[in-house]
Amino acid sequence: MNGRAQRLVRDAAEAAQVRAYQTDPDVVALRIERVRRQVDWMCWSGIVLGLAFTMANVQGFASAGTRPWSLAWLAAWVLDPTVSLVLLAILRAEQVTARYQVRTGPWVRRAKWFTLAATYVMNTWESFADRDPAAIVLHSVPPLVVFVAVEAITDLRDKLTDAVLVAHRSAGQAGSEAGRRKLFADYLAEARECWSPGIEISPAWVRQVTGCSRGLSPRLARALRAEVADA
Repeated sequence: MNGRAQRLVRDAAEAAQVRAYQTDPDVVALRIERVRRQVDWMCWSGIVLGLAFTMANVQGFASAGTRPWSLAWLAAWVLDPTVSLVLLAILRAEQVTARYQVRTGPWVRRAKWFTLAATYVMNTWESFADRDPAAIVLHSVPPLVVFVAVEAITDLRDKLTDAVLVAHRSAGQAGSEAGRRKLFADYLAEARECWSPGIEISPAWVRQVTGCSRGLSPRLARALRAEVADA
């Protein structure tokens, strides 16, 4: 074997090893877990930034007509965090339940929608009252983005968990198929059972009775002829 052929053999062996590791269910699960962390980080960052934007708007809505730094003005800063903390608590709980695909009750979803609706109303009330389209769009986008992200992040966690389960199932099926793979001795036993005196043992006949590959049939034919000759 020349040097180029040896390199090709080494490359093929290395590629097969890399492919085996890439399709390993634990490796797939690790990759999906990294993607899950990235998705969580980006979604949570967007949700927190959106809620921070709404907090300033809600404070202005709640403190309208009050003197700056008065007790009522300071208390207005508490209104939006009160709603946002409840929403974040629900999302954090759903993050765990979605990971293990445990469904929550209807009140959890109602509480999530109520907090999101309350945030949207408090953000856009003055804009709708003033009939200012630009202000309505400006104050509607952050709450709606938070709402969409809240709904999407739960579904994404479910699908990422499904991806891990599918990877494990696929690996298990591949292992089962590998375990059922026919060996040379199995093909030879089938050919031996089908042979009777007067039948010419040829590669074509071996392929016909065993269904083996064209490359394997000559070896099987030689082995069976040797057995018949010894008998």
